[in-house]
Amino acid sequence: MVRPLRVVLLLLLGMGSMGGARRVYGCYAVIVGREASADGSVLVGHNEQNYGRRVLHFRRIPRQQFPAGAVVRLRRGGTVAQASETAALLWSENPGLEFSDAYLNEHGVAVVSDACPTREDDYPALVARGEIRQGGIGYMLRRLVAQRATTAREGVRLAGKLIEQFGYVDSGRTYVIADPREAWLLAVVRGRRWVAQRVPDDVVVGLPNIHLIGEVDLADTERFLASADLIDYAVGRGWFDPAGGEPFNFRKVYRRDRRDAPDLRRWRGRQLVSAERIPWPPDEPPPLGLRPARKMTVAAVAAILRDTGGPGRTLSTPGTQEGAVFQLRDGMPRAIGCIYWRMTAEPATSVLLPFYLGIGKTPPGFCPPGDARAQLSLAHHFDPPHGTFERGDDLVWWAFKVLQDRVREDFDRRVKVVRTVWAAFEQEVFAEQAAVEKKALRLWQSDPRAAEAYLTQHCARLAAEAVGQAGCLAEEFAR
Repeated sequence: MVRPLRVVLLLLLGMGSMGGARRVYGCYAVIVGREASADGSVLVGHNEQNYGRRVLHFRRIPRQQFPAGAVVRLRRGGTVAQASETAALLWSENPGLEFSDAYLNEHGVAVVSDACPTREDDYPALVARGEIRQGGIGYMLRRLVAQRATTAREGVRLAGKLIEQFGYVDSGRTYVIADPREAWLLAVVRGRRWVAQRVPDDVVVGLPNIHLIGEVDLADTERFLASADLIDYAVGRGWFDPAGGEPFNFRKVYRRDRRDAPDLRRWRGRQLVSAERIPWPPDEPPPLGLRPARKMTVAAVAAILRDTGGPGRTLSTPGTQEGAVFQLRDGMPRAIGCIYWRMTAEPATSVLLPFYLGIGKTPPGFCPPGDARAQLSLAHHFDPPHGTFERGDDLVWWAFKVLQDRVREDFDRRVKVVRTVWAAFEQEVFAEQAAVEKKALRLWQSDPRAAEAYLTQHCARLAAEAVGQAGCLAEEFAR
C-alpha cells in the first residue's frame, strides 16, 4: 500500500488552502436504493455525531444461545422474552450513550438512526397516561432488531411491536433499517406511535435531523407500515382534522417545529447527489428522494459523508465518531456480499476501511478485550470501566482521533494532505476488492471457515496499514 513519505507531506503542506468547517453537530444518513447504485447494492451511509468526550468500540459478536425462560432486560425495568439464539453482529458501540450504536447482523440487516424531534408530551406525562409502560424502550430497540431480524421489513415490524408494547422514551427519531433488497425509514414518536416508509429503489435519500416521511397511504402495506392508531391519535389530540380537506402528512402533523422550514444539510446532500445547483431556499419541501446524476458507489457515499460544505450545511464535523457505509449486496453469501465500511473519527480526516460481514473477529485494537456476554450488558455500556474515555495507544480509535485533532489545528492546509494520502490508499483497496471476493467465494464453496479466516486476515492487514499511516501523518503534523 502507499505510505506517506515525508517529502510528499512537505510538498502537500505547502499547497493552498480550502474552506474549513464550523462546528455543527447532528447525525446524517444517506440511503441508496438498489437501482440507484452502481452495483445493484443497497447502500446506507451514516455519520454518528455527538457532543462531549467520546470513544468508539467496534466488535464482532458471535451468535448467543439462551435457555428457555431467559429474558432481555430493558434499561428502565421492562423485560422481553429472550430468543433461544441471537444473530451474530458487527457492532459499533458508543459507550454511555443511549441512541448512538450501529449494527450489521449476519443476515445483512443494518440499523442506524438520526434524532428527529416530534411533538408529544414529556416522559412523565406519558408514563402517567399509560402511553409509556414498564419504563419504556430506548437503547435496546435497535439491539433487539439486530439480534432477531432476518430482513429489513421484519426489523421494522419487530421495532413497531416493541414501541407499541412499551412506548418509546426519546423525543423522536428516524431509524434506517436496510438489507440487500430494500431500505426503510422508521419514524418514531415518543410514546407508542410510529410510521415506516420503504425507500424507492431508484432514489437516494439524505436524512438530517428532521422527519422526512410526508403523506402516507396506510392501505399500501408494500410501501408503508405504521401503528394502527397513528391518525386517530393525532385527531384525538387536535393535531389533525380529517375534514380539513388535506391528506394526512406525518411530517406536518407530528413534527415539533410547527414551521416546515427547509434544512440546509438536506439541501447540501441533494446538491451533491444531483451534481446540480439547487436554489436556496427551495420553494417547497422536496420529495423523499431523488435520482442521482450517476449511479452511486461506496466511494460516492463516503464523499458525501466527508463533505465540509460550509456553515449550517457541513456533513463532516469534529463531533463525528464514525462515518460508515453499509454495502449490502444480494446474489452472494451475506458473509462476502455485505461489508461494513468504516471511517474512524471524523470522515474528512479518516480512511475508509472494509470489514466483511464474514470476518471471525475485528482486528486488534478496535475494541478492548473481554467476554462478549459481559460487553453486551447494560451495566457495561452505561457504566463503562474506569478509563474508557482516556486516551490509550492500545485502541485504534485514538490513532484516528489524534490525527483528526492535528488536522483541525490547521484544517485548510492539512486536510488536503490527509485526503491525498487516503485517496491513494482507498484506490488500491477498491482495485483489489474484486480479486479478494473472487478468492473468498472460491474458498466459501468448499470451506466457509477458510473463507472466514481469509477475510479476517485481509481486513486486519488493511487496518494495520491504515493505523500506521495515521500515526505517520499525526507525527508529521506535530513537528
